[in-house]
Parts: sequence; structure tokens; C-alpha cells
Amino acid sequence: MFRTRALTAAAAALGLAGCSDAAVGQVPAPGSTAPATPTSAVAPALAVETVAGGLTHGWDIGFLPDGKVLVSQRTGQFALLSSGRPGATATTLRADTADIQVRGEGGLLGMVVHPDFATSREFTSCQTHTEGGQPKDIRLVTWKLSDDEQSATKVKDLLTGLPLAASGRHSGCRPTIAADGALLVGTGDTASASASQDRGNLGGKVLRIDLKTGAPLADNPTPGSPVYTYGHRNVQGVAIRPGSGQVLTAEHGPDKNDEVNLLVAGANYGWDPSQGGTVSEYDESVPMTDLTRFPDAVPAKWESGPTTEAVCASAFLDGEQWGALNGALVVTALKGAKLLLLSLDKDANVQSVAIPPEFADQFGRLRAARTGPDGALYVTTSNGSDDKLLRITPKA
Repeated sequence: MFRTRALTAAAAALGLAGCSDAAVGQVPAPGSTAPATPTSAVAPALAVETVAGGLTHGWDIGFLPDGKVLVSQRTGQFALLSSGRPGATATTLRADTADIQVRGEGGLLGMVVHPDFATSREFTSCQTHTEGGQPKDIRLVTWKLSDDEQSATKVKDLLTGLPLAASGRHSGCRPTIAADGALLVGTGDTASASASQDRGNLGGKVLRIDLKTGAPLADNPTPGSPVYTYGHRNVQGVAIRPGSGQVLTAEHGPDKNDEVNLLVAGANYGWDPSQGGTVSEYDESVPMTDLTRFPDAVPAKWESGPTTEAVCASAFLDGEQWGALNGALVVTALKGAKLLLLSLDKDANVQSVAIPPEFADQFGRLRAARTGPDGALYVTTSNGSDDKLLRITPKA
């Protein structure tokens, strides 16, 4: 049984029913941020297996065609796991990552394996970059895995110039390949007051670029610009909804209102700690989505309410084996140390939010979430010592 908040009794139509709990977040009605009445949910129990331990702050997960799994670690190492099944062994790849700034929230961050990996052996990572020992920028770097799978070499800098705070704060940087093959990249505002609303700044945005060249795509909202959406605070989850191509993002709030958003090309998501440029300090008392200052800003599909969970990665469950959870959006939580499972209607309005009890106080901080080619959900822990890659399936 899962703890949940729900919008209405419509959750029952999704196969969810049961007992209630008010332990997490708020579900806004469509077009508003008003809290909903808590109801309940029943969904399949989960089996959680440890694929491998010994990791350190696993930040993202990539699946190779031969069944091996690549994990980026914030400390600057790539780990190659022999499989996605329990008992896998991990190899630390030799890779020149000496220019990565590992500080605060910065380091080796998000990652995607290229769709043509079987022939190109390429993958792309996000990383905080230094020059002469000084923080320079956040950049996307394309790598090639060696034939013997012992090392990775840099192919090129795919995209440079994402802002980087010296402290590493709000580095963001979650890349995900969209249904149309575009590379979407969620970025952080680096705790800069003006970054999110400045469309010439790549911080506090979702970017849309060509995976091979790094160039902005021709049909982006602004010709010649990689900016797809703006007005974000710190996007660390980007998930593509199977069957629809909808893009849902998870975004850190300040001291309240973590958000899940549905992306609309060219839209403003309303974060502006500069208060329209009237203050220079980073004013975190402003709303996450400031509909007073920006009436056309897009409201969140879900908010965490008066506290934050420190939401991170997001991914969709896909397949009949998930039963009532088929199609649910998974969001990991760092501070909250839990999984959130959001059931959505066809317009991505949140119908219920469930918390699997299997994760309550069991694994600590949860960072990455990706659905594997086998239909299982893979999640990393981010506790800083003996972190793990977990494989999650419905319990038989």
C-alpha cells in the first residue's frame, strides 16, 4: 500500500484506491496551485534489488546495447557495470576528468548514451569545467568508450558556456533525448538573480540542441538560440512521456514548492529572484512561478507544498507489468529520501502522488532515475559512501 495525495476520486479510474496519508506535497488543480484533498492509492508492491555498490554520488545512468550499464559519479569518475542485474561488477573507466570542478553541487553530472552507440560508442556528459584551476563554465562533453571497455576518451566539447558558480550551486544539467531525437538539457540558474529570465543566459533553462553538433535546432522558439524554455530555478529531472512525447521536468524549489512542469516551447516558468531587475541580490522569497509579475507563466503540474523534497531525476514507468503504475512519473528525492510516483491524465495533470514504502528510510538520498530497456526502473543513491545502483520491478 502506498501513501498518497490525490486530486479527486478520479484516481479510482486509474486503478488506485485505498487508505490516505498527508505525508507529501500538494496536487494543484489544472491552472492553479491550490492544494487538493488527500485520498489514497493501492499499487503493486515493489521488489528492490542492489545491482552494485561501491559508487560515490551516482548522478546518472546509461544503458549499453550489450546489457552493461554506465554510471556517472559526481566525483568525476565513470563506472561501467557488467550488467543491470544484482551481483554486477564495476570498473572505473580511465578518463581525463582533471578539468572537472568537484565542488558543492558541481562535478560530473548528467549523461546520455547516444542512440547509435553500437557503432559510434559515444556518450555525452554534463560537467563543471575549470581552466587554470578556476571555474570556467558547465559544458556538455562527448566521449567515446574504448573497444576494451577500460577507458573513455574525449571526442569534443558539444556545448560550452553554461554558467557556473564558483561554489557549484545550482549547476543543474540533466540531458535527455526527446522523442524527436533532440537533446534536451535542464540547467540551473547558478544562484544568479537575473539568469533565469535572461534568454541570452543558458542558466535556469531547458535547452534543445542537436546531439551530434551541439547546434540549436532550426525549429527552436528563437532562431539560433538553444533556449527551449526559461524562467526555471534548477532543473534536474527531464523525462519523456512514452506515446505522447510530452516532456516533464522536476525542479528544485527554495524552501518550498519543488515543482514538476510540463514543457511548452518558448514558455516562461516564472522564477525571477531579481524581481524584474529591481534587486541585484538573489531573492529566494519570490514565488517559484510568479503569476503576478508574469501572467503568462506556465503553472506547475505539481508542487511539494510548504516544504521541499529536493526533487531530482524523473522517469516514466512503461509496461503492463507495472499494473496500476503503468505510465506513472517517477521523481527521486534527495532531502526527502524517497520516490514519488505521480499518476497523470492525458494532459499531464497530476491525479495522485504515491510514496512506495519500500523506500521509506531504507536507502537514503536518491538521485538518478532511468527506465532500462528491460522495463525495470533503475535508481542511484547519493549518500557519499558505498552508493548503490538499484533495480526496481513490481513484486511477483
